[in-house]
Amino acid sequence: MRVHHTRSATVAALAALALPLSLGLAAPMAHADGMSDPFGPACSTVPKDGAGSFSGMADDPVATAASNNPALSTLVTAVKKAGLVDTLNKAENLTVFAPTNDAFAKIPKADLDKVLADKAQLTKILTYHAVGEKIAPDKLSDGKFKTLEGSDVTTSGSDQSYKVNDTAKIVCGNVKTSNATVYIIDTVLMPKM
Repeated sequence: MRVHHTRSATVAALAALALPLSLGLAAPMAHADGMSDPFGPACSTVPKDGAGSFSGMADDPVATAASNNPALSTLVTAVKKAGLVDTLNKAENLTVFAPTNDAFAKIPKADLDKVLADKAQLTKILTYHAVGEKIAPDKLSDGKFKTLEGSDVTTSGSDQSYKVNDTAKIVCGNVKTSNATVYIIDTVLMPKM
């Protein structure tokens, strides 16, 4: 009789654990290294499977992974025009603050076209979006990081609500690629020119 009671208690405990999971109430899983799963409102638009999914992007280097995400097509065009695809794909341990197409759309078309045509200026802007280390979400609350461009970006916020340089909101953060951690942002960052 005691074994039956223990088995019933175990089944009840497992059922209690399964309920929040089935309702989608479980908190994001934290890993031993302080990292969590991707977070942010725009993460819901990422495909569930295929090359553009979180698991698909994790298999590819950062520039290739970005090319599989339709929301980053303007960024991918800019990276190609600057000749940075191989540089980004071959680098190790990067963090990339990746502006969405909507972020680029905030820039007047004439200004954006001018920047896209100026490889030196474009390279300066794009390398300002990359940091030579993988930044975990727990480092974003009050961070200052040296970019590949040479100047610093700052991060602030808490509870999976973060900003870069007090202007760009992270809309989908902690996206893993084979060589980088990506934070998708809603505004293009501008270094001092």
